Amino acid sequence: MRSSRSLKVLHVLRTPVGGLFRHVVDLAHGQAEHGHQVGMIVDALTGGERAEVVLSTLTPTLSLGLTRVPMSRHVGWGDVSVWRQVARCLAETNADIVHGHGAKGGAYARLTDGRAIRVYTPHGGSLHFSARRPAGMVYLPLERLLEPRTELFLFESAYAERMYRARIADPSGAVRIVHNGISSAEFAPIKPKPQPTELVFIGELRRLKGVDVLIEAIARLAQSGRSVRACIVGEGPDAGALGALACQRGVVDLVEFVGPLPVRKALERGRIVVVPSLAESLPYIVLEAAASGIPVIATAVGGIPEIWGPQAFRLIPPGDTPALAAAIASELADPDSSRARALMLRERVRKHFSVNTMVKQIIAAYQEALQLSSATSYRRTKAFLKLSR
Repeated sequence: MRSSRSLKVLHVLRTPVGGLFRHVVDLAHGQAEHGHQVGMIVDALTGGERAEVVLSTLTPTLSLGLTRVPMSRHVGWGDVSVWRQVARCLAETNADIVHGHGAKGGAYARLTDGRAIRVYTPHGGSLHFSARRPAGMVYLPLERLLEPRTELFLFESAYAERMYRARIADPSGAVRIVHNGISSAEFAPIKPKPQPTELVFIGELRRLKGVDVLIEAIARLAQSGRSVRACIVGEGPDAGALGALACQRGVVDLVEFVGPLPVRKALERGRIVVVPSLAESLPYIVLEAAASGIPVIATAVGGIPEIWGPQAFRLIPPGDTPALAAAIASELADPDSSRARALMLRERVRKHFSVNTMVKQIIAAYQEALQLSSATSYRRTKAFLKLSR
């Protein structure tokens, strides 16, 4: 299927891991299928073998090429050379759209000049920082400086838009909310492994994901005489500290750390998916787990309530160990009701969170921004000619 006008789109992101990377890969595939020319600039230092496999599969569809350049996580002098590389790629491809993803990708994209429409999707990123903490004191002012250089803001949740307005500024460019979406293939049922654990967590092992709260909840249940096992799938900077916490709480035999796995392989490991995050935007793991029909326990953070819709009251507060322990016990006590709720959520995700819809809405937003830019340029030129007579 092709859109009315073929566009040249250059995506810029830092780390090729997690939901942000998945979003860009899905978007690039979809845009190419709609007849657009797509390119990507991504960090060369991170992602590992899994990113290499994904990018090698994607590369044949990237008619504007794949560029890998070292990008640091924090602000530094190396950012100057990355910005120059982005500007060079933009000039060489003569792109219509430069779409920055995440704080770093968004900065590189919006610091460019030229004919391209500058688009920004935060994907959480700077929106999670508090103005009272050192990181927020650095990154939030930088976001404010970049705001006027943004023709189009694409937020993946209404929550992200609210947080941007509250912590940074009211966007002066066009604003669209386009939810993340998944493919029809992801609704295929999952066949559990023999003797799965009661719980499975899938994600990056860092404090923001609330794995420590999950371990505390398991310890609380064990103290009450209920042994509940959990499989922790993923890797990250806090893996060692989380393993130590399981030992300290006496649940090392109940919590298994297995490292990263493909999502559907990970979903086979447990009967209930737990998403105990302290902060999120609109996480893919919730969509993927819900699509599989497996029960999900999640916190009421970020855009997660937008996924649940009318059933959002079932979400639990972030960082609340007793509430998480109670939710786990409740789901395990009544598996039939748990399964029925999971199927309701599955149908809601099928109806409202399609990758095809996501791609079409983003392409339409690009085209609207281009039309608005052309109209603005025409009015400015007309006014200039009138004054110069």
